[in-house]
Amino acid sequence: MEIELARIEDLSARALAAHGAGPLQAASVARAIARAEETGNVICGLYYLESYCRQLRTGRVDGRAEPAVATPRPGAVTVDARQGFAQPAFQCGLPAALEAARSCGIATLAIRHSHTCTSLGFFTEQIAREGLIGIGFTNASAIVAGPGGRTPVLGTNPIAFTLPGPDGPSMHADFSTAAVALGKITMAKAAGEKIPLGWAVDSEGRPTTDPEAALSGALVSAASYKGWALGLLVEFMAAGLTGSRGSREVKGLKLPDGPPHGLGQSYILIDPAVHGGDLSASIARVTEAMAGDPEVRIPGAHRVLQDPVEVAPAMWEQLSALAEGRS
Repeated sequence: MEIELARIEDLSARALAAHGAGPLQAASVARAIARAEETGNVICGLYYLESYCRQLRTGRVDGRAEPAVATPRPGAVTVDARQGFAQPAFQCGLPAALEAARSCGIATLAIRHSHTCTSLGFFTEQIAREGLIGIGFTNASAIVAGPGGRTPVLGTNPIAFTLPGPDGPSMHADFSTAAVALGKITMAKAAGEKIPLGWAVDSEGRPTTDPEAALSGALVSAASYKGWALGLLVEFMAAGLTGSRGSREVKGLKLPDGPPHGLGQSYILIDPAVHGGDLSASIARVTEAMAGDPEVRIPGAHRVLQDPVEVAPAMWEQLSALAEGRS
């Protein structure tokens, strides 16, 4: 089925509201769901809506939590999400963070005690639309073992960054520091498909192509020790810096029951003009150097946005039921 983004956003907001989210919270999360679908990031789009609704019903996420914004230093903004959604917490803290970055040249925005933010790049691209460089970090429930190990220690712990350009973001990347996003494993299991070697190990630490064995074991880091180091950095930037839960303290993000996620995100906002350089010119020079290799590109420079988007009939039927308050 081809469904317009406006309908996806509307029904998503209605579903969230029907399960207990407040108007601000429902609208903010629905906007993120629609944007994920628009960019083809299906794992962070409608795929997550049912779990949001179930967790609203069980109280694992507080759908009416009012974020508390504080400015402990001139260049720092902290938002306590109060065990609510990350999207409204970011929305409430962003104006103060933008003002701080423009005044100081650089600022940090920390979100603490929040539900999973799902697509981290959704937030850094908002920073870039305001003409600033946005860099983000967040952790997740533990599913990644260190190189040579078998014990899950870290989450998939993504990093995202978006650079501004004269006509919108000029570079955008959002990637897990694990070899693959956990959602790709769960989707492979649901489809009865194998996974490539190099994504995960089983409970004994042996490489596996079985998604069920992977889910009982652990994912591995991207690029071995390099990805492991980046994953650790994300853990400390997201959990340590914000005073939020570490990956090993958080149960599976989509489980309907259990304690609130209590996760953290941190963002760095940089005014590209503060040091007198010319970011756009630098990007243009690198882009020109790529001209002879048509397969090489600046990440995010040629993203294809979709509207309408393809939605499976069963998914749309489920969304319609959720919008009516049926789980």
